[in-house]
Amino acid sequence: MIDSNNEIELIEKALMGNQRAFKTLYDLHVDALYRFLSQFSDQPSQIEEWTQRAFIKAFKKLSQFNQRSSFKTWLFTIGLNEMRTDMRKKIHFEDLDDKYMEAESQETVEDSTIWKKAKSAIQQLTPEKRMICLLHIAEDYSHAEIAQMIGITEGSSRIILHRAKQELRTLVSK
Repeated sequence: MIDSNNEIELIEKALMGNQRAFKTLYDLHVDALYRFLSQFSDQPSQIEEWTQRAFIKAFKKLSQFNQRSSFKTWLFTIGLNEMRTDMRKKIHFEDLDDKYMEAESQETVEDSTIWKKAKSAIQQLTPEKRMICLLHIAEDYSHAEIAQMIGITEGSSRIILHRAKQELRTLVSK
């Protein structure tokens, strides 16, 4: 793990053309970005493409990184935008929760009826609600970070998550 001061140094060096510095940034964040994006697809080639495009865009736009958030948050936002752009080109959002739910293996849920209800309930959420739930609950992002990533206000993120939880409670209790 690297502290934010060292990360800023790497960014500054990369901006001056030091390819090794950007390679270090890549090495520090590629696995985390891949894991994050893997929650939105179960196709490794698709996840690799989003990850690669996110790093290419980050490299090209590095001068626009303004340090209001961490580099990781900025990079994840780029990755999320790459995924969303790609999804828009195809059909509507795929079942964003499939990969996440599979990772939370059925061993953690003793009753398969509860498992089926929970999975069904999550699939019934709107794509925006599913995404905010995944970002906040599974990835532990703050509402401020989520707001910045998907272009909404922090308050909207809180409200959407609250409504999603209410909706899930209702759906699971049926």
